[in-house]
Amino acid sequence: MHAEQCVEITVYGKVQGVYFRQSTLQKALELGVRGCVRNRRDGSVNILAAGPADAVIALIAWCRTGPALARVYKVDIEPLDHINEQGFSILRDA
Repeated sequence: MHAEQCVEITVYGKVQGVYFRQSTLQKALELGVRGCVRNRRDGSVNILAAGPADAVIALIAWCRTGPALARVYKVDIEPLDHINEQGFSILRDA
């Protein structure tokens, strides 16, 4: 059994208006990661992610590039103890 990893990912750059949230949803579902994604007022995208460590690491790696139209400048990762999400969803902007 793989160890579960929970993280908060904040992605900075040209990441809003480029289908980042929808693409994150698709990638998370593909990887079997649960959590949520939302735009933040400062122009960044915030993601809560949990799942097998290798799947979460793969999602983080994907976030460093994102979808084709995105231009990612920085990705911050903070470990979390747990998240309450069951599936993966797009939340309203924060």
